[in-house]
Amino acid sequence: MRNPAHLIYSRNVRRLLTKPKLGNSLRLRFPLTKRFPKHRIKKMKNLKHARRNENHEVFTSQIERIASNGAGILTRNGQKFFVDATAPLDRVTVRVQELHKGWGTAEVLRIEEQSPFRTPCVCPLAGRCGGCSLQHLAYEKQVEEKAAILRESFVRIGGFKEPPAVRIRPSKAFGYRNRVQFHRFKASLPGFKVKRSDEIIQVAACPVADQGINNALAEKRITPPVEKDRWTVYSYKDTFLMEGKNGRGSVVLLDKKLLLDAGVFFQSNASALETLIKDVVSIAKETGSGASAPPLAPLAADVYCGVGTFSVFLQDAGCFESIDLVEENKTALSLARGNISAVAAAGADQGVRGNCYAVSADVWAKGNKNRYGFIIADPPREGLSQGMRAWLCAQGSPVFAYVSCNPATLARDSEALVKSGYALSSLAFYDFYPHTPHIESLAVFRRSRL
Repeated sequence: MRNPAHLIYSRNVRRLLTKPKLGNSLRLRFPLTKRFPKHRIKKMKNLKHARRNENHEVFTSQIERIASNGAGILTRNGQKFFVDATAPLDRVTVRVQELHKGWGTAEVLRIEEQSPFRTPCVCPLAGRCGGCSLQHLAYEKQVEEKAAILRESFVRIGGFKEPPAVRIRPSKAFGYRNRVQFHRFKASLPGFKVKRSDEIIQVAACPVADQGINNALAEKRITPPVEKDRWTVYSYKDTFLMEGKNGRGSVVLLDKKLLLDAGVFFQSNASALETLIKDVVSIAKETGSGASAPPLAPLAADVYCGVGTFSVFLQDAGCFESIDLVEENKTALSLARGNISAVAAAGADQGVRGNCYAVSADVWAKGNKNRYGFIIADPPREGLSQGMRAWLCAQGSPVFAYVSCNPATLARDSEALVKSGYALSSLAFYDFYPHTPHIESLAVFRRSRL
């Protein structure tokens, strides 16, 4: 039976979502969008349309594939059910938890027949920790399923009939994670959040974390900073940074030193990042080559640039005279400015200038009449902002490289780009986060007309 507090909450939510009645001044004066943020409204509407499985229906079926949230998918009577901790070809007996319009959730009661893709979990916290929801699935099958999710997003959301074949760029399965976020457990111990909960569990070691982080855990050097319940640690080779303590330093990627701050976003898998950097630089070098290609403008742009990682390496591509770096996080842009200046001081930039813009992508794009030979964008999960997307469609560069951490928003943006005259020339999946459902990808768009 569900928590009584949850039932009360659900009833109140249903009242809030009902059509306002005449005389109800609260509802008339303060509509739902004014009283609650958008993510709360979405959750509340899901509760409205959900209904409890009063009979606790139980049935047996086979898992077909993995969903974008890491749950297994099975179909019964035309309705899809999402089942955690399952693998494709598992035959499972499940109990329905919630029913929504067209889909539902269910929990495993028994695994009647194990999938050949199942593998023992390495971590003792697997199933409780909110980090690795796919550790029970063989790594080769993980990357296959995630590549299929990426491609399916282009078909279902982007409206592509035949998207390009997805190039898979795998990672080492364990010891890959260089950037880890911890939560305070009790007084001064590091912990992780329990899956779908605010409960914190103590962590003594993490098999997906870099060895430097595991060494620090064993030596009890990872402790929460003063007045912080959540903090980030970064470790790669000789670099070890911890937010709130020695938070700022540098890391060497592909023989180049980059300034970074543990409290500022930076990719969590250094090895996969080096692979992505090489591919981006290779694409930039190919830009404008060939008799049928458009002439290359000497200006490039790195939008949502973070600490300027791509710009540092694009300076060596030998294709551009100047690069615009766009990032609204002023701390990150300050680091980016230092990174490109360091390359210039070393004399390796061949005269390439870096122009930094501490504004949002929309503000930068508004009124921007420059012609760019190459643009790379690495937006957050929300994807390209509306203004940035419209600007790219109207006057984007002949080659546009889109680094994405969300297949759904990538597919949405890709549809608009293709309608504006771009062609999706290649699509690659980089497994930055093995054992999780997260998908990092690179889509390359080209067009011959502006």
